[in-house]
Amino acid sequence: MRVVVVGDHVAIAIREVVVKTLKDLGHEVIDLGTCTPETVDFPDMAEKGGRVIQQGKAERGVFLCGSGVGVCISANKMKGIYASVCHDTYSAHQGVEHDNMNVLCLGGRIIGPELAREVVTAFINARYMSEVPRYARRVEKIHKIEEAG
Repeated sequence: MRVVVVGDHVAIAIREVVVKTLKDLGHEVIDLGTCTPETVDFPDMAEKGGRVIQQGKAERGVFLCGSGVGVCISANKMKGIYASVCHDTYSAHQGVEHDNMNVLCLGGRIIGPELAREVVTAFINARYMSEVPRYARRVEKIHKIEEAG
């Protein structure tokens, strides 16, 4: 799977863990940084990552900032991006399986490296369960809300 990874200057250390984890799991990583401590605004990074998914160049993304909240809010403004902050493994896989989440948001100031590995692994290994009628019905309702603006 192709996975885009973006983060602001606060999340550099956790971004490195995420990129390594994804590569170790055999996935192609599109790493858009940031790699320097220079200030970078999280909405800009979330938009860069979101555009990669919208263009079909990646199936999923992992977006990072200090809390995960800023990149999550920014990403969810983009059509076709379904992002959530998850700092536990259950939410990370359940968000994909039930809700067709395609972007995992993590907080570099919130989560440590070992838990980040576990959460990223749970997210990336999960598959949307579209064959379950109630999940498909709910995701369709999400799409209708998105279309209505």
